[in-house]
Amino acid sequence: MGRPGLNRRQLLAGLGGLTVAGSFGFAALGTGADALASGADTRVRYWNLFSGGDGYNMIAMLDSFRADNPGIEVKDSTLQWGSPFYTKLAMAAAGNRAPELGVMHLGRVTGFAPGRLLDPWDLDLLAKYGVREQDFNPALWKRAVIDGKLYALPLDIHVQLCFYRKDVLGKAGLLGADGRMVAPTSVDEWFAMLKEARAATEKGLQTIGLWHNDMNFQWWFFVAFYTQLGGTWFSADNTEVTFDTDKATQVLEFLRRHLTDGYADPGFGGNAGAEQFVNGSPFCWEGNWSVPVFDSAKVDYGAVPLPPVFGRPATHAESHSFVLPHQAGRGGATDEGAHRLAAYVVQHARQWAAGGHIPAYTPTLTTAAYRKLQPQNEYATAMDHQATEPKVWFAGSTGILAQRVGPVVVSSTTGSARPDAVARRMKSTLATLLAMKNPMDGRTAAEGGALA
Repeated sequence: MGRPGLNRRQLLAGLGGLTVAGSFGFAALGTGADALASGADTRVRYWNLFSGGDGYNMIAMLDSFRADNPGIEVKDSTLQWGSPFYTKLAMAAAGNRAPELGVMHLGRVTGFAPGRLLDPWDLDLLAKYGVREQDFNPALWKRAVIDGKLYALPLDIHVQLCFYRKDVLGKAGLLGADGRMVAPTSVDEWFAMLKEARAATEKGLQTIGLWHNDMNFQWWFFVAFYTQLGGTWFSADNTEVTFDTDKATQVLEFLRRHLTDGYADPGFGGNAGAEQFVNGSPFCWEGNWSVPVFDSAKVDYGAVPLPPVFGRPATHAESHSFVLPHQAGRGGATDEGAHRLAAYVVQHARQWAAGGHIPAYTPTLTTAAYRKLQPQNEYATAMDHQATEPKVWFAGSTGILAQRVGPVVVSSTTGSARPDAVARRMKSTLATLLAMKNPMDGRTAAEGGALA
């Protein structure tokens, strides 16, 4: 039985309500812009969304692959991060113009019409090049499996962390014998630590930066602490909302208290939190991608997963993953080249770890080289305590769930709405989204599906 596809008109109709308008242009990076110029036998086109330090690290790994595999020419192209990237990738797959290899956030894979816009990985080919299921965290691998097939090959997890100044915490008596931050085990302990840290902080600096007015960060923090409380989102078959408004209210009140108690300054939103941290603020909650920033600033710091204030370790995690955008004639040497390239990068992610990401390939985590990385060796345990968004089509990085729910979390944190009212609104929004059809599921109205 042939698989139904998406035509351009259907796809644009579906994407129109979910994406932000943006340019579809892209720039080629690395040495593979003129594919096959070196006389290689096989060309692999590879689209990614990595810029800045991540972009340079990826280029370095690709160049290593080229040196080790001269028979495969890689044409790597970097596109704009966020909705424009996903829109272009979907359009290319629907129009049979997709590259052999792409990158996606793992949370977005479920909504990307696996089997229509994505092709499954060949596990035998991956094993041929040294990548097997047992080399990955079980929970991470499970997230990549849909309908019994692997649709994403995880490269890393990137997590939200509690960065801390060792010099300030040392003065406050908040470092353990190992020189690392003492871990709080309750909300009261955490705020007691903030109080001690504030007393040791220079005047004019806030105690903690937590992106209080940013919808993405506030959503990520909510997911982490709601998971610590054991909160759930939907029933196992994704037919009912199980969101717990009482637990949600606890989390929202906890986030809000950082401002009401004066530890986070409303005037220091966004990147100002990181700037304050460099200047001597004792804490900031940031993504692990800030590691190179603080390294270059020569800050005496450490980083641990978000504090387990509700008694259960959990910190928000997403994953950059390799995917196979749908090609009508996928197979042969180019497909094998895509498998070989992805397997190579996953296994050689030591360079990737320098950007702060935790490699998904677990043998890397046990190497002496990785264990020496600081502060990465402090937060590698986050791999075993991932707080992720629910596995539904509207979740994932820059997904519609974050767009709808993130702003209401901000309204609670910043004090423009009551936490209990926000919790109820969140549950109502989840119910609305659950009732919607995935606009990229490939079905027309005549086939029993809706595109709106």
